[in-house]
Amino acid sequence: MKFQAVVGMGFGDEGKGKAVSSLCLDSDNPLVIRFCGGQQAGHHVVLNDKLDHVFSNFGSGTLQGAETYWSEYCTVDPVGIINELNILLAKNIKPILRINKKCPVTTPYEKQYNQAHDKIHNHGSCGVGVGQTYQREQDHYSLLFSDLYFPSILKTKLELLSKYYNFELDCTDFLIACDKLVSSYRIIPTDGLSGLLSYYDRLIFEGSQGLLLDQTYGFFPHVTRANTGIKNIIDMGFTPNVFYVTRAYQTRHGNGHMTNEHIKHDVKKNPYEQNPSNGFQGKFRIAYLDLDLLRYALSRETHPLLPVSKTLVITCLDLMQSYKLTISGKLIEYENENQFVEKIKTSLDISVCFLSKSPFPELYLKN
Repeated sequence: MKFQAVVGMGFGDEGKGKAVSSLCLDSDNPLVIRFCGGQQAGHHVVLNDKLDHVFSNFGSGTLQGAETYWSEYCTVDPVGIINELNILLAKNIKPILRINKKCPVTTPYEKQYNQAHDKIHNHGSCGVGVGQTYQREQDHYSLLFSDLYFPSILKTKLELLSKYYNFELDCTDFLIACDKLVSSYRIIPTDGLSGLLSYYDRLIFEGSQGLLLDQTYGFFPHVTRANTGIKNIIDMGFTPNVFYVTRAYQTRHGNGHMTNEHIKHDVKKNPYEQNPSNGFQGKFRIAYLDLDLLRYALSRETHPLLPVSKTLVITCLDLMQSYKLTISGKLIEYENENQFVEKIKTSLDISVCFLSKSPFPELYLKN
């Protein structure tokens, strides 16, 4: 069995969903595993230039028929899952989502608190309650996916959450979604991966946000409450080949550190961009690539059990009108795409590189 992981190198929006989708095309029966974050992902996948979807609660191999496993490191949004399930079914896609029973559940209280808190502190949150769900669990007000199968327990815990947050909310839609979720044969509770491995020929671990948003070595407080690199995967007992994904330029949604914004860029507008101005989170930001940031991110990807191989994936090259990046704050322009790509590869010490235009055609990753 092959073990592969797709990890973003920047502040998100690198093209992780596209890479996962491409890996699934090269497998007969893959399982896509979400190993960090939760419902704040927005991974756009297009299949055969026709069928498309933005994945938040299902893996990015779903259009190819790949099942999804939601690990215990991920938060669960019942309302979001049911809404996305209905959208997929309307597209004649019939997904299977296996959810670890230990996953923390996001309620309307976390979303409301998250949004109100961020309006004051401007951390750049997605506003969907992921970070606050982790915080609530640390404060011992636990609500796990397994609890949803006990309606009276769920009701009691929601009452306790109202006291914890010191405000009341109408949770009717949330409870309806929970009921639909536990009764759906497409949503399957699991005790872990051990009993599932014999059913699949490949495990593809799909990251949510990028390395520069990691809770440990990102630029606090504008980070995500998750380990966005390989740590969770290795802690689960797997040592995958890793595909590290970056656009040919920097991107970021909302507030937080990003270099080179003072330099006027000529990156073309992507007509297929998703959430170019993400209402709550803020505007979509673009700047030339900073190799210092990428080198820093990879330097923090350390573990006694290192990946078997590291593969660099560069997306959106066709949007570059001039091939510019910065090293130690100095802007450098290269004559052509080959020189530009070679500099990135050698600077990051990654020998293999897959390139893609934006957003099509599909990447075809072989490993």
